[in-house]
Amino acid sequence: MSAHARPSRRSLYGMLFASSVSIAGTRVSTIALPWLVYTETKSATLTGLVLTAEMAPYVISKALGGPLVDRRGPRAISVAGDLLSGAFLALIPILYAVGQLSLPERVPLLLTLVALAGAFRGPGDGARNAMIPAVADASGVPLERITGLDSTLDRASGLLGAGIGGLLVGAFGAAQTVAVTAGAAFLSALVVSLFIPRVSLGDAEESGSYFTRLQTGASFLGKDRLLRSILAMIAVTNLLEAAYISVMLPVWVHDHGHGPELIGLLGILFGGAAVASSVLATTMAGRFSRRTAYLAGFTLAGAPRYLALALGAPLWLIIGSNVIAGLGNGFINPTIGAIFFERVPRHIVGRVGSLADALAWAGLPVGGVVGGVVVGAFGAAPALGAAGAAYLVSTTVPGLRPEWRDMDRSRTGVSRE
Repeated sequence: MSAHARPSRRSLYGMLFASSVSIAGTRVSTIALPWLVYTETKSATLTGLVLTAEMAPYVISKALGGPLVDRRGPRAISVAGDLLSGAFLALIPILYAVGQLSLPERVPLLLTLVALAGAFRGPGDGARNAMIPAVADASGVPLERITGLDSTLDRASGLLGAGIGGLLVGAFGAAQTVAVTAGAAFLSALVVSLFIPRVSLGDAEESGSYFTRLQTGASFLGKDRLLRSILAMIAVTNLLEAAYISVMLPVWVHDHGHGPELIGLLGILFGGAAVASSVLATTMAGRFSRRTAYLAGFTLAGAPRYLALALGAPLWLIIGSNVIAGLGNGFINPTIGAIFFERVPRHIVGRVGSLADALAWAGLPVGGVVGGVVVGAFGAAPALGAAGAAYLVSTTVPGLRPEWRDMDRSRTGVSRE
């Protein structure tokens, strides 16, 4: 980034606010859309397709949008992504209100609108992440602290969005509630356009086609063993989380005579604990070993709560395992963000970041399908046990590799411009 193109200090607050609004709005739709499909069709299969329809194009477009973020700047891509994704989501309540989105007949149309919204949201989200180094330069706040603030607000916004989504669906209906997500996208675009200046991440003299630029990002990831190992771990855990949230947990709760309130309670406790520990991680940035915090956080975040359900533990222990999991989870994202921005050269942060996010999220579109197959074949408890064991292995074995020592070395490494 050019030294003459630094954003003003207010960009820190603008970026954090825009990201929070976007996350909260997205969480509202994750409550509203599946509820709309299931209540109208009574089909679990069609309901599961909503996640796949959104996340598959989201992951692909995020991976392919990186060179555009570097070339056009994160501000332009973020605003365009929010406006276009919001426009497609806004069509859902409008078409439903005029009788043109009746289900199940119009499920293909609904899935198409969701897919288009996801396709444009992917590059927009990647662009907002790419703003972080420039914001750190302007504010004088360390990268680890900004990524911690961003992670904390994302957690809090997700909790708020889920709560608002549930209330709005009950009060106004699922289709109408999607309008809130569209409005949040438009508000995010407005805030970014007002508070984030035009910043070009790429080198103006860099030559090469779009595909050459994309290859540059892929090549960098391929050569960085630490980032590659981290992404592989996250891809596995995200797949397991998708299977857990969409299939394993609901089936276990139903089969053990509990209601959906338990799912909501576990989610709130997990998310609230994650917010608290993320605040702690942000406050203590630079005072602890990243490697230890990251590996301990992942060890606590997954396997214990999976295995508690699998073994039929008492309800108080299941609840406690979710609180502990949330506390561990809050240390993960701030660490990942700080390591990433310290290791990636500034002029390719957009394309590398977009590819990295896409790889990390690659398991989400198929996680629900995998969970459904395994639960259908073996039952919820065995599936949870296998998932817990897989989670434990995937989050402990990689940490034994020598490149993971670089997590703490990167603090004192040379700044990459």
